Amino acid sequence: MLPIAAGAIAIGIFLFDTISSVEIAIAVVYAVVVLIAAVFLSRRDVLIVSTVCAALTVLSYLMTHEIGADAALMRCLVSLSAIGIATVLALMNQSAHAVLREQASLLDLTHDAIFVRSMGDVITYWNRAAEELYGWGKEQAIGQASHQFLHTVFPVPPEQITAELVQAGRWEGDLVHTRRDGTQVTVSSRWSLQRDEHGQPAAILETNTDVTERKRSQAALEEVQAELAHVSRVTMLGEMSASIAHEVNQPLASIAMNAEASQQYLAEDPPKVVEARPLVDRIAASVERASNVIRRIRALSKKAAPEKVRLDPNEVIEDTVPLVRSQAISHRVLLRLQLAPNLPEVLADRIQLQQVVINLVVNAIDAMKDVTDRPREVEIRSQTSEGDKVLIAVKDTGIGIEPDKANRLFDAFYTTKPDGMGMGLSISRSIIVAHGGRIWASANAGPGATIQFTLPQAQAEPLAGPVAADRVATSGDAG
Repeated sequence: MLPIAAGAIAIGIFLFDTISSVEIAIAVVYAVVVLIAAVFLSRRDVLIVSTVCAALTVLSYLMTHEIGADAALMRCLVSLSAIGIATVLALMNQSAHAVLREQASLLDLTHDAIFVRSMGDVITYWNRAAEELYGWGKEQAIGQASHQFLHTVFPVPPEQITAELVQAGRWEGDLVHTRRDGTQVTVSSRWSLQRDEHGQPAAILETNTDVTERKRSQAALEEVQAELAHVSRVTMLGEMSASIAHEVNQPLASIAMNAEASQQYLAEDPPKVVEARPLVDRIAASVERASNVIRRIRALSKKAAPEKVRLDPNEVIEDTVPLVRSQAISHRVLLRLQLAPNLPEVLADRIQLQQVVINLVVNAIDAMKDVTDRPREVEIRSQTSEGDKVLIAVKDTGIGIEPDKANRLFDAFYTTKPDGMGMGLSISRSIIVAHGGRIWASANAGPGATIQFTLPQAQAEPLAGPVAADRVATSGDAG
């Protein structure tokens, strides 16, 4: 339609300029013809149209006026100038659009899905990779509201994302989109904010990378790691059976002894209720202690998906010590706790964190089996580290580690024990890394070695409530 419209306008201008007696520079309107032609013609063809319009202007002047008529000549020159200026502007506009098209075509070379949307969420650009990923062509996508169009599932409320985008100028995260065929795709999305000349938000460039298969592989890997961690916990509990039996037998023996004494007091005439009451209280306390031991064992042996919650690391350590205390006593090892007060919470799975602590303590106890010339001690220490992390360290006075083997300790199937499987520390590293932390081993300045790990804090500010520090865990502790 544009070529027909341009031709009709040009003919109309020529006829009006030639026939009409109105003394105005009607040929100036040829500039409109040039601008219309620039929309659908090449640079060379625009020059041809411009030349034709100029020729028609001169022809009309020669047909209707005598050469030298000052007013008519002036109108002709004004019209030719307008045509020339319109031609220059049209060609400059064509060049600018050509550069933009070339730059936009580069976005079609990337494998990432890229689209631009207004602050009102209306899609204004849709590249080729977006067509391939989502199944809609650009004609179908442009003009649509992107979040409704793709049925976007956000990790957090979209208002929160928008606020972060406006403040920082960018946002990154994983989104779930729905393709044209109804299947869902997980994308790693990166948003960049464009502002206008007044600094106000104008548009959003969204770049999406398909990570669906990566997420599936990661989920499968996490499932295998969780299964392996569960097998490791069950195996560990089997190795600690003697220690666990001792831990349970202590409250059971106390229950039997206090129950027998209570029966004797109550069998007298009259019954000595006052004397029997504290014994009954002791029975209840022993039942609670035995129940807690069983609860911890059941939790460690249970097969369940990891659940990250806010935890007090000191509480987790104190809850773990009773499970390894009897094993420490049987090997004549003193367990010492150095727990920093007011320690910040961490976001972690309680059972997995307990598993790591137990692995490190059991390894420390094993490292001191052959030590006879010095005290056997294991120190469990907690403290803040690097400003926003919590550090937990297990230090022993054992045989130590060679510097060149410190990093290999966490490799799968690598072990320094004759009967070891080499999986405990490897699983511990997988657990800590999955929690966003780091674990490493180092030789002490004196005898022995230290294995320590860090976890990110769940909050910036420390928790209220003091935690006792510098305590020694012995067989007399209640756990």
